[in-house]
Amino acid sequence: MHTLNWTSRLISRAFRNSFSTLLDSATGATTKGAAKPNSTRSRPRFVSVVCGFAKDNLRHKYKPGKYGEDSWFKASTETADVMGVADGVGGWRSYGIDPGEFSSFLMRTCERLVQCAHFNPQRPVNLLAYSYCELMEQKKPILGSSTACVLILNRETSMVHTANIGDSGFIVVRQGEIVHKSEEQQHYFNTPFQLSLPPPGQHNVLSDSPESADTMSFQVKEGDVILIATDGVFDNVPEDLMLQVLRDVEGERDPVKLQMTANTLALMARTLSLNSEFLSPFAISARRNNIQARGGKPDDITVVLATVAM
Repeated sequence: MHTLNWTSRLISRAFRNSFSTLLDSATGATTKGAAKPNSTRSRPRFVSVVCGFAKDNLRHKYKPGKYGEDSWFKASTETADVMGVADGVGGWRSYGIDPGEFSSFLMRTCERLVQCAHFNPQRPVNLLAYSYCELMEQKKPILGSSTACVLILNRETSMVHTANIGDSGFIVVRQGEIVHKSEEQQHYFNTPFQLSLPPPGQHNVLSDSPESADTMSFQVKEGDVILIATDGVFDNVPEDLMLQVLRDVEGERDPVKLQMTANTLALMARTLSLNSEFLSPFAISARRNNIQARGGKPDDITVVLATVAM
């Protein structure tokens, strides 16, 4: 653990000194400690940033909203802030199918549907269901499968509502502790729940309904830190190490400082995924299933990091 702590500090220092932002950050956020606007009622909002890596940087060039076969979105309305991630199941590549198309379509459609009149800020599972229905209705089939996690902040009630299918997920940190987190859904080891559209004639493909998503609702407070990420993060970064990084940005409103933390976490996941000697969370889970494993799990990595500001 001393080595991991040293690695965490080294990575963070490297980012602060020289690492250029790869990605996308939120803009227009007030800085920490800035005066709040005059209003009869202050409503919460997300200050959010994104970072990630494709597993194979040579195969996948950076595209907005994608890191390899991972996809993500952020959207806002007057009454809600919404974030989501999806992870295309890589096994489809052996059938000549790009798994990133499935996950990307889901997230782009969720982003668009947030702006529709029928959007319900208390029902993230509806976003997944409507997006999945649109995908299945395409004239040119978008084949494959994906996990997904969507999180909605209802700004009117300060409630967060979540829907998670598979092994992407989220954690919420408050006063240095994890107060809420998703539970991964697995059929069996390394086989997560997933939304699917297989090629015609293939009947032995796992396919879960959007309604099978694990859902949660909870109150958030000013300063809460919310991480939503794909399994490339959770499979490689131990929870206690993740917590050390996230504690540093509780109450932070400066998107530049948040971006540096997101960069740190994403690079940490990337570095540990390529370490063949590290006993990663994925390796520990494999051993619980009587599979001898050691090292990280190379994978696409997506980090969406937010704090709650009033």
